Amino acid sequence: MTTMDAISDMPLLEVERLCVEFDTRAGVVHGLRGVDLSIRRGETLAIVGESGSGKSVTAQAVMGLIDVPGRIVSGDIKWKGQSLLTGDGPKRAREIRGKEVSLIFQDPMTSLNPLLTVGAQIAEVLQRHLGMTKTQARTRVLELLEAVGIPAPPRRANQYPHELSGGMRQRIMIAMAIACEPQLLIADEPTTALDVTIQAQVLELIAGLQETLNLSVILITHDLGVVAGLCRRVAVMYAGRIVEMGLADDLFERPSHPYTQGLIRSTPRLDDRMNRLIAIEGSPPSLLSPPVGCSFRARCPIAVERCTEQPPLAVVHPGASAACWRPSVPAWQESPPLEAALT
Repeated sequence: MTTMDAISDMPLLEVERLCVEFDTRAGVVHGLRGVDLSIRRGETLAIVGESGSGKSVTAQAVMGLIDVPGRIVSGDIKWKGQSLLTGDGPKRAREIRGKEVSLIFQDPMTSLNPLLTVGAQIAEVLQRHLGMTKTQARTRVLELLEAVGIPAPPRRANQYPHELSGGMRQRIMIAMAIACEPQLLIADEPTTALDVTIQAQVLELIAGLQETLNLSVILITHDLGVVAGLCRRVAVMYAGRIVEMGLADDLFERPSHPYTQGLIRSTPRLDDRMNRLIAIEGSPPSLLSPPVGCSFRARCPIAVERCTEQPPLAVVHPGASAACWRPSVPAWQESPPLEAALT
């Protein structure tokens, strides 16, 4: 392998043993408890899990948006091999945020400024990061609005967020995120509260932009159907930790962790008519006082005494790792893989 090959194969982003805590009146919430992940150029990584599992906190930590009462207590975040947390890292993190790494927030209505036109908000990104003049920024804003499928860009650029539909506001957020042609795009539940048709359009738009701009994408979602259609790799999070990681095709065909098996089993399928969905029993643990050992132990149907010890994220078969003392292919999965049913 040549030096250039080694550089191109280097992960853009590496998250190493990241721990994040939040001070609350009830006590310290352990939001992330040793998260490890990486993503390379042009790759799409999905992060899935129940609400409160740490998906959005991971995105905010990467973007440098963890603020009081939150704090990063240990671990590291590296961009192109250089730390964003130590030495001059925090300064570098501010420089790349919005320029090389962008985030599509979950709710565009609360993320957009209601007092500024959408055109002015996109232009601000261009002037701040690329030093464009107002005239240059205006021209680029119209190009971006057209690129994300907004009709009549000159008119829409002069409108305020409340004058646009939910789907259009989400497209505005995408336009802001890609304005500086970043290398990594983090999409945090980009289709929340949108109807099914608009969801499909937004996801198709992200996929098209990824191909056009050679973007790396981290897609945070709870929708396994979205994962099956878009993502190459999947990280499954539970109670602030990654419990399974692997190629999407492999994960749908052979989920190893009981929690992943539960998620897939509780997902409706087009090829299997059930009178009632099979839910995962119990509730996620409180991160004010995380349980000792495997966090899924209280809800796990195959838990054993050893589960009182924390299992490491270890390779269970080629292309897949799971944090479980008893990883297995579920006996109930006799029908074709979920991915085939969703696509």
